[in-house]
Amino acid sequence: MNSSIRKHICFLTLALLSATAFAAPPVTQEPSSDNLPNRPKVPGTFRLHLRERKEIAPGSKEFKLVERTVDWEVSKTAIIIVDMWDGHYCRLAAQRLGVIVPRMNTAVSAARSHGVQVIHAPSGVTYLYADTPHRKRMQQAPETKMPEGWNPKKWCDLDPAREPPLLVDTSKCSSDDPIVSAQVQQFTRQHPGLDIVGYDGVSDNAQEIFNFCEANGITNIVIMGVHTNMCILGRPFGIRAMVKLGRNVVLARDLTDAMYDPRQPPFVSHARGTELVIEHIEKYWCPTILSDDLTKVVPGSAGP
Repeated sequence: MNSSIRKHICFLTLALLSATAFAAPPVTQEPSSDNLPNRPKVPGTFRLHLRERKEIAPGSKEFKLVERTVDWEVSKTAIIIVDMWDGHYCRLAAQRLGVIVPRMNTAVSAARSHGVQVIHAPSGVTYLYADTPHRKRMQQAPETKMPEGWNPKKWCDLDPAREPPLLVDTSKCSSDDPIVSAQVQQFTRQHPGLDIVGYDGVSDNAQEIFNFCEANGITNIVIMGVHTNMCILGRPFGIRAMVKLGRNVVLARDLTDAMYDPRQPPFVSHARGTELVIEHIEKYWCPTILSDDLTKVVPGSAGP
């Protein structure tokens, strides 16, 4: 082999080695969405300051305010955010929701950082999140049979065996706008001021939420969102449903709003109308808390 050929081979070899050394690294595939990771279960305890109303004597229909504390492990706790949409046919309802959003996002962010599971439930528009890991995370939990006779698609109406009719009249259109708009959908997704991040889930399907809670050992539920006398109580993943399914349930009373028009019975302010619904819940369904309870854990409970 003459020197000219040897030089040519050496040049090609060096060029090949150089190209290999400086080539772009191989593309790493994203983890399969078929097996999305769930939040790690970490130590930590919330001390919740519960407010409820107890009947003074059986059948008396007179109630007294009772306050007590209870400790909840963050690893067994989920927040369900109900129907915090980006619009509403009632302009005043949409305005009030916008005021709630920053406070809700702050409380939820703090709770998330302590290890709580966050479930976003913007009913009717969860399909918009179909390709996100947050939606798929809720769908991958193995199906668990619900209690006999339970229909996860059925609205939970007022239960006369447990509660009287609400004082706030919702039999008619309850928009408190001066001129009431047509009751048509004017929302497209969850309010953009609420972060959907990390290990959060997205679902408005009661069976999925039940599956997810069972698979992840979640027994404590904090409900927040709108509207207190409608979706908060009646959704198949709302207060009535979760109480009947045996969960420990509380309502964040400072992060909710009722759908009520002061031109209807009992002819009180909108703020008082919301308070009346909260009081109804405290009497017949579950205690309430202030969202500040979700922003901190008991000192020393979160580990070394």
